[in-house]
Amino acid sequence: MQIKFYNKLFKTLLNYVIIIKKYIIGEKYESNSNNRKIIYNTWTKKEKKIYKFNFLLSIFLVLFLASLYIYAEYDRNKSEEVSQEILENMDNGNDDTVAKNNVLVVVLDDEEQNQNINDQQSQLANVNKKVQTTSGGFRYTTIATVSIPKLNLQYPVLDGETDSAEETEALLKISPTKFWGPEPNEVGNFCIVGHNYRNTKFFSKVPTLVSGDIITLTDLSGRTIQYKVYNKYEVAPTDVSCTTQLTNGKKEVTLITCTDDSKHRVVVKARQV
Repeated sequence: MQIKFYNKLFKTLLNYVIIIKKYIIGEKYESNSNNRKIIYNTWTKKEKKIYKFNFLLSIFLVLFLASLYIYAEYDRNKSEEVSQEILENMDNGNDDTVAKNNVLVVVLDDEEQNQNINDQQSQLANVNKKVQTTSGGFRYTTIATVSIPKLNLQYPVLDGETDSAEETEALLKISPTKFWGPEPNEVGNFCIVGHNYRNTKFFSKVPTLVSGDIITLTDLSGRTIQYKVYNKYEVAPTDVSCTTQLTNGKKEVTLITCTDDSKHRVVVKARQV
């Protein structure tokens, strides 16, 4: 949404700059219902000063917006680098990355907690978890790796200690994050939330998945399970029904991200092959 806004505003200001420039050199526009024609006039000194000021102001605004856009792209690429560094360190058995806590997030507001998760699942694999800390003081562990061959996507899945909204916001800036459910690759509905950056980063392409596509989840024990997509739909941000643990004894994965306009959430449901 931000990128589209900046692009539209940038183009509008650029057109405005061109018009003001023509005013400065003496071009004046006159419009009617049929067309717009240019009438050449000689402007007064006062008029030229006003338009020169507007012209310079427009140039400044264009440059300012351009710098914001460049910084936003840099920030997204930096987040991608941190996420991939976590993956590399997982392979090396050394996950000591400290992430920068720059919050840019779309979070599902989850007030409802499903209490039907098996106690045995919630106590699994704690031995292999290494606790990390963001620069903002939030502690987290890397609990799995999610990959989608069709999208050429592979990211670590993070899990915070408190499940607070602030913590989730910070972790989502680093990588896709566990939202609710059992441990990875266990019976139940393992829910992962990730950003849609409207490019190729994080879960931006997840909304393009269709039934039959494969999602792969690898847990800390090295066990890899494939899940086949069987449903995709949109919900309101406050609708957390997709996190239900009633899976009839099946292992499922749910991917959650925002729509391009951030008004709704895209839910992709997959079941063990």
